[in-house]
Amino acid sequence: MDHRSQLLKGVLDMCLLAIISEETSYGYEMAEKLGAKGVHLTNEGSIYPTLSRMQRSGLIDSYFVEADGSGPPRKYYNITNSGHERLLEWREEWSSLRDGVDEVMKGATDGRSND
Repeated sequence: MDHRSQLLKGVLDMCLLAIISEETSYGYEMAEKLGAKGVHLTNEGSIYPTLSRMQRSGLIDSYFVEADGSGPPRKYYNITNSGHERLLEWREEWSSLRDGVDEVMKGATDGRSND
């Protein structure tokens, strides 16, 4: 697993919840929205286990909408009150962590000798 995938795995819940808080969405649509914001998934299917876990935790709920014409129904997800509360907590935690990591990275070198 590459570093980008590992970093994304750590923040995927938070990113999905933020996307859902903007607008009720279905899985593929969320992957597209994440990509448009610069968060590219290595495997779009990786969000479904995360969505299921978030639903079991009460952060989101879902409902099905029959597709127009052919195709299976789409499962739409929306955020719950608990999800809104958790998202606020994650925003604060992320801001603090991001600031700390930025501070650490300011002093980082590229590892090359100055000789």
